[in-house]
Amino acid sequence: MTGPGDLPLIRQYRDWLQGSPPEDSPDREDFFTNGIVALDTNVLLSLYEYTPLAREQILNALNKVQAQLWLPHQVGLEFVRGRHRVIAQRVKVIKDAPNLLNRQLGEANKAIIAARELVQTLLIKYARDTEKSDNLASKISSQAIDSLLSDWKEELLSLVKGLKDHDLAPASMDANDPVLPQVAELFGSNIAEPPAPEKIRQLVDEAATYRFPNKIPPGYSDAGKGTPASAAGDFLLWEELIEYMAEKPGQSRLLFVSSDTKDDWYQPGEAGRGRRPWPSLASELRIRSGAELRIETPGQFYRGINRFLNAEIGEATYEEIDRAAETANDLTVTEEMASFTSPPADLTLAACRAAGLSEALTPQSEVENRVMSWWLIGVTTQLERRSPLADEPKVSIDATTRSETPPNPHWLPGDSLRLGEWPYRSSTWIAPWFVHALNRTSIADRRILQSLAAQQLDSVDRTD
Repeated sequence: MTGPGDLPLIRQYRDWLQGSPPEDSPDREDFFTNGIVALDTNVLLSLYEYTPLAREQILNALNKVQAQLWLPHQVGLEFVRGRHRVIAQRVKVIKDAPNLLNRQLGEANKAIIAARELVQTLLIKYARDTEKSDNLASKISSQAIDSLLSDWKEELLSLVKGLKDHDLAPASMDANDPVLPQVAELFGSNIAEPPAPEKIRQLVDEAATYRFPNKIPPGYSDAGKGTPASAAGDFLLWEELIEYMAEKPGQSRLLFVSSDTKDDWYQPGEAGRGRRPWPSLASELRIRSGAELRIETPGQFYRGINRFLNAEIGEATYEEIDRAAETANDLTVTEEMASFTSPPADLTLAACRAAGLSEALTPQSEVENRVMSWWLIGVTTQLERRSPLADEPKVSIDATTRSETPPNPHWLPGDSLRLGEWPYRSSTWIAPWFVHALNRTSIADRRILQSLAAQQLDSVDRTD
């Protein structure tokens, strides 16, 4: 007797008719023990964000599926290019944290004073009680609030400064990277060769002219970000996965692990159904390769390894995994990213106005213009010249730094800037794009930009 699942209509569109695959699916274990396991770039880069103990447990867990692991070229390329950025971003966040804490505690002081003033106003307006109003002003003063907050402030700053004791630092990444060798050993020779240039060109063109305009997952949310090739990164990865599975007729299951749950990978929830990986992804993989697809977040994946392969992962490590996955989609614009990503025009305009510039930025090249614009966007929020706009990304770009050696050979010494305008000529290094921009601006704007850079440098130094 034919069951409903055998009917052509139901069989053909089963991916759309089913919900998100539950964690207790009868065939889930087979993905872990017999399928191909592919990790997205964000899963590998998260290894740099975990504490050493959590990282050790996670790498031990990954060894349980080592025989199933395969590294796409796109993931490998993004991983080796992105590892410095992840560490530099972590260091900057920790470095900026004390200054941010001081600002927030200052805002708390202002909020309490505002609440006191509200009560004073009510006392005078409705009770004519100036005595209680004056007593309140004496009792709840800014100095009294600072005194009450001082112990908490000291504890918070102490905890933040303790975070600097870590086994990862940007300066030692090339000589002493604790993650890269272990990842390389984990994958062994199970890594993809780079696609031919003509193949990449064909796929980038397909993404830009067909898939992205029609919002065909994955990756269409990245349309317009940076160069066409960088925007097509998720699609290039997807094509690698399909091609690899098509060349493995004996392999019928692909488990793809990623923190990316944006709408170009996950279908938004509807009434009676929550978010789920786009059914069209499973359908496309099956049609083109004959393989079944399962997509899991890192938390689901590592718990699956624990369940099916007896990995030893502590609860605290699961918490780190989940936290890292939650922040994986938070965009932070770095200098590398800024070089190929144009900022929104309204954001650049808001930053220029907040800085008080009289002219538009005119660096030497389009790349330098993008970096300079992003820096201005970031520094005007960092120095509280303006409030961030809705959905505005964080920016982690420095125009200057104070160190014994330059961050890279292209940075210029502080005396490259004009005498009388830059206060730290003998102790700093200046980004070349910043120097070039200053040389092409008016005297008034040049002084504004240098003042912003000096204030940014001072705010960083205060946290050291």
